[in-house]
Amino acid sequence: MFLRNNRFVRQIFSSFLDLAPILVVVLVFQIAVIQQPIPDVLNLIVGSLFVVLGLTFFMLGLEQSLFPIGESMAYAFAKKGSLFWLLFFSFCLGFGTTVAEPALIAVASEAANVAAKGDVIENTETAINQYALGLRLTVAASVGFAILIGVLRIIRGWPLHYIIIGGYCTIVAMTPFAPAEIIGIAYDSGGVTTSTITVPLVTALGVGLASSIKGRNPMIDGFGLIAFASLTPMMFVMAYGMLV
Repeated sequence: MFLRNNRFVRQIFSSFLDLAPILVVVLVFQIAVIQQPIPDVLNLIVGSLFVVLGLTFFMLGLEQSLFPIGESMAYAFAKKGSLFWLLFFSFCLGFGTTVAEPALIAVASEAANVAAKGDVIENTETAINQYALGLRLTVAASVGFAILIGVLRIIRGWPLHYIIIGGYCTIVAMTPFAPAEIIGIAYDSGGVTTSTITVPLVTALGVGLASSIKGRNPMIDGFGLIAFASLTPMMFVMAYGMLV
């Protein structure tokens, strides 16, 4: 009864179940395939406990803060009835959450270091920092634009698949003209943007907005913003590579 009623304990158990397959795969391959003892078992156990606790607090935080905030702001903007402010907020939300994404910061920094070693840019701290910052701002602007288009789609009722197909056709058309050094980074940028911070707020915004607009179905119209956020960085980063 205690486990059933205690939300924190239930979430810990759920996080452990999510992590269990990864641990099983690592242990099975380490023992049965590589046939070597597990190095530093104590650190492995402690680290796994930290991961379980981290996932637990993260999920509880999403449920108690980010999801409600995103949905309530979507309701408020829909009630206000100002298309300009809703679209401006959507762009700022996409830009702000993406520029703070830890995964994007790490990828941009690594890309800048590799570009410097490969003589694509000058191998100086200033050039590396400028390249990494430019990459982050480009991806953040692309996600802001993507969320703006996605919100406009929800309001106007545009078919999702037409925009997605058109976007990927544009990416395929741009690829042969983009510098070879930027293509892999551009394609990876679509994945790193949709991570810890961006996904919860953007999803809540889409669902809340679709729920608050008459004639829109949250299941049909509320989702799809993340697809835009994964698509536009590829175009923007390839364009960034062509120009810079």
